[in-house]
Amino acid sequence: MLAFGLTIVRHGETQCNKDGLLQGQKIDSPLSEIGIRQSEAAGQYLRDVKFTNVFVSDMKRAKQTAEIIVRNNRTCHDIELVADRSLKERSFGIAEGGRVIEMKNMAKAAGQPLPEFTPPEGETVEQVKVRIKDFLKAMMQRIANDHQDKVQDGETCISDETSWAPAGLPDDGVLNVSVHALVVGHGAYMSIMMRHFFEDLKCPVGRCSDPAQQFSICPNTGMCRFIITLKCSNAGFELSDMKCVFINRRDHVKAD
Repeated sequence: MLAFGLTIVRHGETQCNKDGLLQGQKIDSPLSEIGIRQSEAAGQYLRDVKFTNVFVSDMKRAKQTAEIIVRNNRTCHDIELVADRSLKERSFGIAEGGRVIEMKNMAKAAGQPLPEFTPPEGETVEQVKVRIKDFLKAMMQRIANDHQDKVQDGETCISDETSWAPAGLPDDGVLNVSVHALVVGHGAYMSIMMRHFFEDLKCPVGRCSDPAQQFSICPNTGMCRFIITLKCSNAGFELSDMKCVFINRRDHVKAD
């Protein structure tokens, strides 16, 4: 068995976020000044939390956020950032570059809830889930390869809820976990990832969140954390257990 922490962070604010515009994949915006401050605050919040692996979308806003967080970290400021195209934001097709309210109106006209609506030339939720599954498989394989020395026989000690239940601290759930991955990505993608975790993989919500907020869009530099246990063997690995520590936490960000 190999247990590891997984902390997922949305990128900081961009000017498009501030202006209510859809970026998707075609608009590769850098962080705004507020986004830089948010990322610095996230880095300071996580400065004493050790990461052994970092994965990031190859889009500017995510890479810039990850670089700032890692630079602020006291234990892994020189860690490799693995850029992965499968972490890109969801494509919104012809709606990209337009206002979010315009896509809401398109969804309403189509008689569909916004999260389910796919603009022409955009990605469906199921297509994004394929990318999420590809990323998770590659990430878990990388972690299993990098940390073979951490594999334990039998059950891991993470099964005790008191060891991972949130207490409102930056190291909630990962204080006694020696392997910890940071992933920096995008809002719509993260929302679909949460649906995959809770609905498809049956991760229990537990005390990590108000169930009504499970699939809401994570705020800029908001954070989600899970504890994942892999069953490792000579034949490979498989997901054994998943626990939610918290979702959409933004204690580090002050109102701008």
